[in-house]
Amino acid sequence: MTSPTTAASIPATAERPTADIVPFPVRNKPAGPGPEERLAKALDSLNAAMADQRAAVAAWRSVLGELKATTSGLDQSLNRYRGNLRALSTSVASLHAKAKSLEEWADNAAAD
Repeated sequence: MTSPTTAASIPATAERPTADIVPFPVRNKPAGPGPEERLAKALDSLNAAMADQRAAVAAWRSVLGELKATTSGLDQSLNRYRGNLRALSTSVASLHAKAKSLEEWADNAAAD
C-alpha cells in the first residue's frame, strides 16, 4: 500500500518545475442592442406575424366562400334529384296501376 504524498515527504532540495502561465486574451463583448432596439425588433416581428395572420384569415374566408358556393350547388343538385325521383315514383305508380288493370283484364278474358 502506498502512502499519500505530502509536502513533508518531498525533500526540500527537489525543485518543482515552474511554468509561465499565459492568460487568454480578453475580448470585449460586443455591445448588445439596447432596450429601444430590442423593442423595435419585437414590434417589427409582431407586425410581420399580424400581417401573416391577416393573410391567413383572408385565405380562410375565401375558402369558406368557395365552400358555401359548393354546398349551395350541392343543395340545388339534390333538390333536382329529389324532384326527378318524385316524377319517377309517380310514373312507376301509374305504370303499376295500368299493369294491375291489364292483369285483371287478362284474368277476366281467360276466365271467359
